[in-house]
Amino acid sequence: MLPRPSMLPPLKLAGRQGHASILRSTLQRRFASTEPPKLVGPMDNAFNRERLAVKHHAAQSADLWRKLCIYIVIPALIIGSINAKNLWDEHWEHWEHMPPLEERVQYPYMNIRTKAFPWGDGDKTLFWNPKVNYHRKDE
Repeated sequence: MLPRPSMLPPLKLAGRQGHASILRSTLQRRFASTEPPKLVGPMDNAFNRERLAVKHHAAQSADLWRKLCIYIVIPALIIGSINAKNLWDEHWEHWEHMPPLEERVQYPYMNIRTKAFPWGDGDKTLFWNPKVNYHRKDE
């Protein structure tokens, strides 16, 4: 259905105003440091003021968390990584000075086997590591 002819001029006028506002908004430069827009006239109501306050609070919170991540979390991760590397090196340096696995004392509470495990040769646990675990079979 076609619009009535009396409706066409306002539509054309609205179209021109729409293009002008788009052009104006693209030419204006807005930065984060600009003040929030002032509400005037019917736009100045409690709802819109609350929305602006929430928007301002969100911007401040986002900035706070960005700064926390950059200036606290990243350096803490670097320091923690360096500490972990140093502890890792100390651990394996200490491990080199220990006697071989075969010469270590076998205490009675170590490697108790009441029945064979259902995997492998039945003597090793599921997470057996031959570099650190040793089990002498009954001699």
